[in-house]
Amino acid sequence: MYTVYGIKNCDTVKKATNWLTQHKIPFTFHDYKTEGITRSRLTDWSRQTGWEVLLNKKGTTWRNLDATVKEKSLTQKEAVQLMAAHTSLIKRPVIERDGKVIAVGFDELKYKENLSSKH
Repeated sequence: MYTVYGIKNCDTVKKATNWLTQHKIPFTFHDYKTEGITRSRLTDWSRQTGWEVLLNKKGTTWRNLDATVKEKSLTQKEAVQLMAAHTSLIKRPVIERDGKVIAVGFDELKYKENLSSKH
């Protein structure tokens, strides 16, 4: 079973969960706004994908951070601390299965390749 991590009211998360539902791929949803997310999970994801993939620098939360943070050359540990403190900085959704990150964000082609045949 897949776990979709995200925020309920995020349009990209809605696209992803709609796609999974349409393709009859079972999943559970983890809303890290209400359920939280651990630093250890963020660290594990960062090791798998690279923290740069996970850190959403295009959103309002990033733009509202202090300039010194945005201009700093972040380490993985610092990026994980930022994402843990501001969950909106995590690119959405993150889809995981058995502890392995399958997808970050929504890309229909990648979903077809990585999700359709594996459920």
